Amino acid sequence: MNYISQLTAAIDRLSRDDELNPTHVSLYLALFYQWNMNRFKNPMSISRSEVMQVSKIGSKSTYHKCLRDLHAKGFLVYHPSHNPLKGSLIDMTIFGTSTRTTSGTSTEQVVGQALVPSINNTNSINNTNNKKNTSFYSPSIEEVKDFFKNDSEAETFFNHFESNGWLVGGKAKMKNWQAAARNWIKRSQEYKSTSSGPAKNAGNLNVSENKDYSVPL
Repeated sequence: MNYISQLTAAIDRLSRDDELNPTHVSLYLALFYQWNMNRFKNPMSISRSEVMQVSKIGSKSTYHKCLRDLHAKGFLVYHPSHNPLKGSLIDMTIFGTSTRTTSGTSTEQVVGQALVPSINNTNSINNTNNKKNTSFYSPSIEEVKDFFKNDSEAETFFNHFESNGWLVGGKAKMKNWQAAARNWIKRSQEYKSTSSGPAKNAGNLNVSENKDYSVPL
């Protein structure tokens, strides 16, 4: 892989996408640096703290959002780890490769795919494209906790959907876990509000308030 061609093609795509901001660029460059240190190996294991330090991103929620955006835009394929002791995996997308012509000059060819080790290269390309076309991925427990700001509620949400394969209503594949989390929080708040309200005639238990104590039992 040509280092300069890859970085040039990636920066060109980042600059032309109006939905991406400087934080996305900073995160991509930090990941590219990690990728370079790993000799451009795909997939590579990343440390969130190290990437945040290099990219100068101070918020974990901002970090995860930008990472999801780069995944959705096809700059990389993100494989979140559900194990807090194990780093997440990243497949960096290869944008430019260098090929040598018979005259000895180099020409650049845009590939636009993440290199995933495979015996059959055609299957590898198809599998990678399928991954890029599917923007949803199951989040890690750390991402869910960052979103909920309540570890107990986050673990309940995570365990529920992790056990059913991230299906909505037990049938349809989830498309946006953040939206599902917001609905979860809303329903939880409504339930708590209803259940914590004063019960009608609480404590009376069918006892008449105008009981005539002269009437024998």
